[in-house]
Amino acid sequence: MSAQTSAYASDALTGETVDVVVIGGGAAGLNGALMLARSRRSVVVVDSGNPRNAPAEAMHGFIVLDGTPPAEILERGREQVRHYGGKVVFGEVTAAEPAEASDDGDLRFTVTLSDDRTITARRVLVATGLRDVLPDVPGLAEHWGHGVVHCPYCHGWEVRDEAIGVLATGPASVHHALLFRQLSDDLVYFTRDSELDENTRERFAARGIRIVDIPVEEVLAADDGSVAGLRLADGSVIARSILAVSTRMQARTDGLDGLKLPMEDLPDDMGRRFVAGPAGTTDVPGVWVAGNATDPAAQVGASGAAGALAAAHINSLLVTADTDAALNRVTTG
Repeated sequence: MSAQTSAYASDALTGETVDVVVIGGGAAGLNGALMLARSRRSVVVVDSGNPRNAPAEAMHGFIVLDGTPPAEILERGREQVRHYGGKVVFGEVTAAEPAEASDDGDLRFTVTLSDDRTITARRVLVATGLRDVLPDVPGLAEHWGHGVVHCPYCHGWEVRDEAIGVLATGPASVHHALLFRQLSDDLVYFTRDSELDENTRERFAARGIRIVDIPVEEVLAADDGSVAGLRLADGSVIARSILAVSTRMQARTDGLDGLKLPMEDLPDDMGRRFVAGPAGTTDVPGVWVAGNATDPAAQVGASGAAGALAAAHINSLLVTADTDAALNRVTTG
């Protein structure tokens, strides 16, 4: 038995129907599971072990936890879920779909993992997060989460006063550049064949933002592995130590087709998300969505809060279902 297997032996699946399966072990999923476990609900979190912020050295923008490494936050979250009786299992979801209802007519769902383990649950909370899709620029992906950043609130203080380059990916990149201009006087905007109208060029000029219309060929690395600059199509090199990119944010949907959750495109080709209403409700009875999978702009604090809100709503409806079932048993003898 491996060390990890031994450490999580208490999280082994029993084959019994649980109240809630949470698909995704990030801030939204763990905080949702915490709320459910504290309400004495049986809950299993399925964690793929591949969080969006894995490349980051620290999480920022949330009081008390500001500056804490993401891996530490997640491990503490798992421990807290387990403390209240919740389970955390590591694996990839390959299928999730409605199952035959219980004898009392309550909903059932089956979630299958890549190792063929299955979980049967009364309700499902989808908290799979999203993938950041980077533009296809040679050398860019190698620096993701370090020399290449996307969020001025997550990384801004750490890159203040650096030589920043903003690589345009769409209309949203214009405002993105203005946000990073707040952090540094040395900003270059690379249009990458996108169109900038005269008004925008005048606004950039007023803020001291240099515009480069020559196509970008490659991101160059320094000897120490950091970003050194950008090579352009004419062979020239513009030195930059930080690159800011508006990514295309794609909700993680692997294995979830069977739930038939509605999705929608974000404006300006910024990505795609699950559609969710208040408290993470969806058009699919018994299924909720929380965190970046439905709210791509949510940071750790907002994602955690969304998970808690969805969990409270799930528990509330389960309480009603439990009471209805108990009454039915009494009245039918």
